[in-house]
Amino acid sequence: MKITEFVETLDCEGALLADLADRAGTDALVPTCPGWRIGDLLRHTGAVHRWAASCVAEGAVEPVPFPAAPEPAGAELPGWFREGHAALVRTLAEAPADVECWTFLPTAPSSPLEFWARRQAHETAVHRMDAESALGASFTPVAAEFAEDGVDELLTGFHARPRSRVRTADPRVLRIRAADTGMVWTVHLSQEPPRTVRGDEGTADCDVVGEASWLYAALWNRLPLNGPGVTGDASLARLWTETAGI
Repeated sequence: MKITEFVETLDCEGALLADLADRAGTDALVPTCPGWRIGDLLRHTGAVHRWAASCVAEGAVEPVPFPAAPEPAGAELPGWFREGHAALVRTLAEAPADVECWTFLPTAPSSPLEFWARRQAHETAVHRMDAESALGASFTPVAAEFAEDGVDELLTGFHARPRSRVRTADPRVLRIRAADTGMVWTVHLSQEPPRTVRGDEGTADCDVVGEASWLYAALWNRLPLNGPGVTGDASLARLWTETAGI
């Protein structure tokens, strides 16, 4: 995907998140984030947006501490979120293509601007699903290409880090296939962080097959990772659900 497409997606997803939050109210519980209310969701995502914007705008080349979210009153919170979201979209849209700044995933794109546009588009899309859960609504599916990219970022980026808790005592293989795009990921599980290879590497202990948008929601733990698309050793799907939270 192009950087401009990530920024456009971020713009749309953030606006939808804010509208859903207005409808639900800041005190509404968020089932997909146990213990959170919509107010917590807005504070978290709004703080992430401001953090990302500062990394790009200031050209930070060292890790930037995550800011503590302020505690605006309930009535002020949606506006505070919208302000930070708009600033992030503007920062990414206006940043020079060759901006240099810190990134934090092992498989980050070579372009820092692409990294942050991509990361914040997915951050916001996933939390938009959280806002929908507060209304008891079905998730609005994301486009297949965007979903495939988000699964790839999750598997080859987040879960390649030492902090990933998806581990098995003995080597196991989890294969994930997007039925609509044809993309396949082979995830090698062991006592070390998962090692994901793009492509089919043969026999797997558990296969997970579904449309990219379903994989996106399920692997980010916003939908149950079960059903007819999960075959073989279902304990590996349960392991993912129990340990893969970011």
